[in-house]
Amino acid sequence: MSKDTETVIKEFDEAVNMTVKQLESWLKTEESKSVGQKDDGDDESKGHKSGKHIIDILEKKKDDYTDDDISHMRKVVSYVHRHCAQKPDGDIEDTPWRYSLMNWGHDPIK
Repeated sequence: MSKDTETVIKEFDEAVNMTVKQLESWLKTEESKSVGQKDDGDDESKGHKSGKHIIDILEKKKDDYTDDDISHMRKVVSYVHRHCAQKPDGDIEDTPWRYSLMNWGHDPIK
């Protein structure tokens, strides 16, 4: 495994602070489905799809990660870092900002 890949995995493990069970439960909620960008003609947001891919990744052993998994981990780390930098003022508990991050496996309240 290359050093770059190891770094990506480490950063992914730090960015994703929800367990498989927490993420699975969250993705079933209306709040989860109510946020995020959707491609034309698509009922599911990019973040919601990402959450499903994150669950797949979390259920694998590191040795079983594919190039696609590593690529998605990079996207997750980038999204979480970028989105966290845009934190709104005030109480964030019931905000679309937090809901979007949770779709990507990161609960900023944890």
